[in-house]
Amino acid sequence: MNPHYRIDPFDLRLFAAVAEGGTITAGARAVHLSLAAASERLQGLERAVGAALMQRAKTGITLTDAGRTLLRHAGRLQREMEALHASMAAHAHGVRSTVRVLGNTAAISEHLPPLLGPFLAAHPDIDVELRELQSPDVLFAMRQERADLGIVADYVATTGLQTRPFREDRLVAALPAAWSRRFGGGRGGIAFADLLQQPFVGLPAEAGLSRFLHAQAMQQGRGLHHRVQVQGFGALLRLVACGVGVAVVPALAAERLASPGVRVRPLAQDWAARQLLVCFGSVDDLTPGAASLLASLAPASPCG
Repeated sequence: MNPHYRIDPFDLRLFAAVAEGGTITAGARAVHLSLAAASERLQGLERAVGAALMQRAKTGITLTDAGRTLLRHAGRLQREMEALHASMAAHAHGVRSTVRVLGNTAAISEHLPPLLGPFLAAHPDIDVELRELQSPDVLFAMRQERADLGIVADYVATTGLQTRPFREDRLVAALPAAWSRRFGGGRGGIAFADLLQQPFVGLPAEAGLSRFLHAQAMQQGRGLHHRVQVQGFGALLRLVACGVGVAVVPALAAERLASPGVRVRPLAQDWAARQLLVCFGSVDDLTPGAASLLASLAPASPCG
């Protein structure tokens, strides 16, 4: 591929039209070009990528392997351009801002949703973009200035960032009711090492909580045996109630979603009780939208 050539998005649109129409004539007509102009642009595109994109015949064109690869990318880029135009159109109807927030599983799934509803209703000109990450990854992204606000558990070092208290968060053990005797009954704390003797039900591997629990299991010299991993705490707790396995979930999720078939017990580990913190670079550097969201989430004075 010619490193000095930048592919024109219009050429990709022409190429996709030719592939869809089956002939260069049909493609040229779809993008309102003459046949000669379309042919010239397609030849320039082939020179740019350094490969033949189609086999030409009187009956039409056939895409080469390179052509099929380019067509996949062309489709994706066209969808992204359409999304870009839609987003910019929203801005054209008024001054809008987007606040990017990163957070761990508990923050994104449990603590933020009931707070965001009133905030977004009160600020129709502000959009919020959420992304779930493990706390160390949130900090890494924040230090690279890839988000406005981050929410992390207090077991990580937030050096270089300002923080404000957000919410207290506890992780608890969720057990099938029929398994209570395996853990001595009662309501006392359960050691995480004892849970590791049992099969688990968990969230997907990429979820922040899953990665955190995997790291804790590795410190015990053990792995987590997941019988199944599902999206969302509701589905997870229903499977626990059926006796599929044990789980570790935020206490708030257990209180909200657990059925009578689930026994909730505290975890004995210190890391199970943590403070969630909102972190950011500097109040002075926050956009007005981010500053408004910060004030609604954590009105206390900075503590770090």
